[in-house]
Amino acid sequence: MSFDAIKVEKKAHLMMITINRPEVMNAVSPLTGLEMEKAFDDFNDDPNAWVCIVTGEGDRAFCVGNDLKFHAKNFDKMAELNATLKYGFGGITQRYDCFKPLIAAVNGLALGGGFEIALSCDIIIAAETAAFALPEPRVGLMALAGGVHRLSRRIPYHMAMGMILGAKRISAQQAMNYGIVNEVVPLDNLLATAENWAEEIMLGAPLSIRASKEAVVKGNDLPLDKAISAQFPEAIKMMNSEDIVEGPTAFAQKRKPNWKGK
Repeated sequence: MSFDAIKVEKKAHLMMITINRPEVMNAVSPLTGLEMEKAFDDFNDDPNAWVCIVTGEGDRAFCVGNDLKFHAKNFDKMAELNATLKYGFGGITQRYDCFKPLIAAVNGLALGGGFEIALSCDIIIAAETAAFALPEPRVGLMALAGGVHRLSRRIPYHMAMGMILGAKRISAQQAMNYGIVNEVVPLDNLLATAENWAEEIMLGAPLSIRASKEAVVKGNDLPLDKAISAQFPEAIKMMNSEDIVEGPTAFAQKRKPNWKGK
């Protein structure tokens, strides 16, 4: 499938998805969302793709959320168009079955749905010029793509409510202080830093990484004793994989493991 609104690049086991609409600050319409959903489907289904980086084109915006001009012009069709998205805004905010690591490289403004896309990722690297907000109430909407729920689970209640109710915009450094962002770097170093994080992740066995993510995501809703004793599907795959033999063997032979992801 060819894409008009996004760019998809693959390098070894790394995939990069770039929202490529800088003329509208990488706003996402349902049509853009369908392209993103297809790209995330490809990432999730490709056994050779181990980590995905999500970013935006240009130096102004990661994504400013819903394309409101498209929304205004197509108001009567929006419900129908949005219903075609299986995995929520940007093809990611309701994607609960992807246990491969997702890294957001936030190169500028991450507003509304753009912030929700970043919050759907496992790691967030932000440029020094990045900023985050959920301004939906200012345009008669709300952060329905997980923003009100994810943010209030990630940071203290009063900080979250200040952002959700007051549309408070925070800087990259504030986001890091809140614990939303993993690292803040100069814009010129953003993608290289995100790739370094991806490379560090890929030093681990891919099935071990997926099993770990699944256990965190699914275990968060369980009491501790139930979470520890639970048998999650990705962990079962890991325990029956070739890589579970390769890891100890490589360690004993003092060499780098040759992960196969199976």
